[in-house]
Amino acid sequence: MANKASKATAANSSEPPESQDRRLLLLDGHSLAYRAFFALPEENFSTTTGQPTNAIYGFASMLANTLRDEDPTHLAVAFDVSRTTWRTEEFADYKANRSKSPDGFKGQVELIGELLDAMGIRRFAVEGFEADDIIATLATQAVAEGFHVSIVTGDRDSFQLVNDATTVLYPTRGVSELTRFTPEKVEEKYGLTPEQYPDFAALRGDPSDNLPGIPGVGEKTAAKWIRQFGSLTELLERVDEVKGKVGEKLRDHLDGVRLNRRLTALVCDVELPAGPADLARAPYDRGALEVVLDALEFRNTGFRDRLYAVDPGASGQEETAPADGVEVDGVVAGTGELAPWLAEHAASGTDPLGVATVDSWKLGSGSVGEIALATGRGPAVWFDPAQLDEADERAFAEWIADGDRPKVMHDAKAVMRVFAEHGWSVAGVTMDTALAAYLVQPGRRSFALEALSVEFLGREPARPAESSGQLALGADEEAEADALMARARTALDLGGALAGRLTEVGAAGLLQDIELPTSGLLARMERAGIAADREWLGRMEQQFAAAVQQAVREAHTAVGHEFNLGSPKQLQEVLFGELGLPKTKRTKTGYTTDADALTWLATQTEHELPVIMLRYREQSKLRTTVEGLIKTITTDGRIHTTFNQTVAATGRLSSTDPNLQNIPVRTDEGRAIRRGFVVGEGYESLLTADYSQIELRVMAHLSEDEGLIEAFTSGEDLHTTAASQVFEVPKDRVDPEMRRKIKAMSYGLAYGLSAFGLSQQLGITAEEARRLMDAYFERFGGVRDYLHRVVEDARATGYTHTILGRRRYLPDLNSDNRQRREMAERMALNAPIQGTAADIVKIAMLKVDRALGEAELRSRMLLQVHDEIVLEVAPGEREAVEELVRREMAGAVRLRAPLDVSVGSGGNWEDAAH
Repeated sequence: MANKASKATAANSSEPPESQDRRLLLLDGHSLAYRAFFALPEENFSTTTGQPTNAIYGFASMLANTLRDEDPTHLAVAFDVSRTTWRTEEFADYKANRSKSPDGFKGQVELIGELLDAMGIRRFAVEGFEADDIIATLATQAVAEGFHVSIVTGDRDSFQLVNDATTVLYPTRGVSELTRFTPEKVEEKYGLTPEQYPDFAALRGDPSDNLPGIPGVGEKTAAKWIRQFGSLTELLERVDEVKGKVGEKLRDHLDGVRLNRRLTALVCDVELPAGPADLARAPYDRGALEVVLDALEFRNTGFRDRLYAVDPGASGQEETAPADGVEVDGVVAGTGELAPWLAEHAASGTDPLGVATVDSWKLGSGSVGEIALATGRGPAVWFDPAQLDEADERAFAEWIADGDRPKVMHDAKAVMRVFAEHGWSVAGVTMDTALAAYLVQPGRRSFALEALSVEFLGREPARPAESSGQLALGADEEAEADALMARARTALDLGGALAGRLTEVGAAGLLQDIELPTSGLLARMERAGIAADREWLGRMEQQFAAAVQQAVREAHTAVGHEFNLGSPKQLQEVLFGELGLPKTKRTKTGYTTDADALTWLATQTEHELPVIMLRYREQSKLRTTVEGLIKTITTDGRIHTTFNQTVAATGRLSSTDPNLQNIPVRTDEGRAIRRGFVVGEGYESLLTADYSQIELRVMAHLSEDEGLIEAFTSGEDLHTTAASQVFEVPKDRVDPEMRRKIKAMSYGLAYGLSAFGLSQQLGITAEEARRLMDAYFERFGGVRDYLHRVVEDARATGYTHTILGRRRYLPDLNSDNRQRREMAERMALNAPIQGTAADIVKIAMLKVDRALGEAELRSRMLLQVHDEIVLEVAPGEREAVEELVRREMAGAVRLRAPLDVSVGSGGNWEDAAH
């Protein structure tokens, strides 16, 4: 038996050794953030709460690249405090020509500060001084102490700091390209030494700082004078030697030149709380950094990898060991050795084991990656399923299927699906660390084991490489085995840490009663998949492709020449340049041509191009959807989507690979696509079931509004009944337009719709929409009071909650940024309603699945999309399944406005619609 203990090593100290190679990197935070803001399009970088993040993303990318290239030992970032400094006190018009910061830029500097704090980077800001003064002070001190200094800034005044030990990295294109200014580069650029640069700048003036120059004197003349006289002081002493009109102008503006010189000089003795030696790079607080990155919704793994690649705390650590010294007494089990280990360490029904796997399988291949188990006491085991003998495999299969033997996993659904391919059923999962973290922090974007371990345990587990499933034990393979066992122990420890947090937020019941059972059901649904008619989908793809080409031809004919319909730039040139159509919203790249803009243009002009473009984009999207569906049909003729439990903060499920929520529900094309999802071999039909108006029923329940509840319980059409009350007309006089407005109003309120949003949706004025909302609230005052109460309660507590206690945290409710605050308010209105609906659907799924098993029916659940459940019905079971589904779904929970279930069946998804 091969034994190997997995022992951790402590992280290296972040304090670099005293040496002559101390390298200080200083960054001008405001200057670089502002450049990043204009380098990246704001519309491509924002959170779901409406907070722009382009400046943050650009700044962080530049920072990561610079840290990689410069590899400093010490680091700091300087920021401005306000526009009021000693310079404005001396010259009131200093920078007075600058417009106020764009709305999209506001708040981003504060968030950059939070990012820097999590990265362990010291930041400075001193009242009355600019960032350049802070940088000049630190640079001067650092050079005196023997540092090499690099300064990243977009302010050319910093060139006066350049010397043999100080280099300025000046952005020349956005923040992606930096030009290195050494003394030689400054002389090459201006023909002057760095010491002479502020004299030259005083003569030239600086329009960006509102420092006036000398009329008729440009950069060439100013540089010539400084070269000729050696310095500004010498020039001013011999000013009468400058002949001609430029000499007269110089003499007329001497006071301005002297003022410029004082303002251009950087202050090198600002009183600071720390000096260069105190700025040694420190390891990241990875838990805090993950929280910041998640809040900013930076999902790009390449971006995150670049940030983590320059974490000084990551260097020098043992990759196969946690960072806090935890020990795992690991055993690599050979043939015949797993069963005895399980008998010794997994016999207890009280102590859970952590489970970790290497994902080296492909659906339908039957192969499973290596597996590790770990106890909380230290012993752990690694094994390769391909090397198990019959007794080993039987022992493991019995243990993993035993509901009385507790297990802790990370992303248990994925593990269950892997094990199912090997014929192993899984039971007894008492903790899924990904799901637990999701309930504790539903706004996170990453639930990777590494990030959670850093945040909740203070250590980072190793990342074992994907294995082939055949392990010949050498040094590297033993390290991989150690790594996987350490991860199993990490999952176990993390589960313990998260259990306490779940109790704190009242979510322990949600995990045990809803999320864990749902993950098991979803794993079976994913494995089952749904049958697809490849031939039908192929015809649909050809149909959409032909429609796309037809739209292209029509667009070219309408304009009179060919152009690329997929190019926003060319489309802008055609719409607003050639055709002269009304201008839409201005963006950094021109005028917007998104769907809303094209729809608006279609109403403002008789030209046919906007309508053609809308059709072109719709057909292109449908073609892409169908192409994606065809590519995901596996060898069994079925599509196996992946359901996500930890994506939507409200608790709703989503699907990927393919995304079945992308298929339109109410269009003819969407219904045609759904015909491609068919009943599989050995089954009789598909059955669909969903709730009627579930969000509105939840809103009626939460608000306790008697009028709305009565509208539901009367058995009459809800929107007609509500319209009758709002418009004060008999029900038989409610026309379709009245009903449409009230329907939009009711659903809009459930989703936090504003009066402006309602006006846009209905095509009415904002004032008319406001009057409609007022009339609605006058009749349904309970709804008004509830919507007000839920926002105020969330503002006080920081979160909303569903009927079952699922929380949604909304810190932006108290933000000083109006845009972020209003977005958070809309989320506060929607989260309890949509979250409760999501909880009800999950409960319904579990009740239906449990009832199918208890009735010993072969019919099975395949899909859950939005609020709809799709089942595959076995021959002879349709009536029993329909009765069962109606009963279990209607009885999922008790609401004041009773749940109503619609059911349909047919040979394909569309025919099964109801």
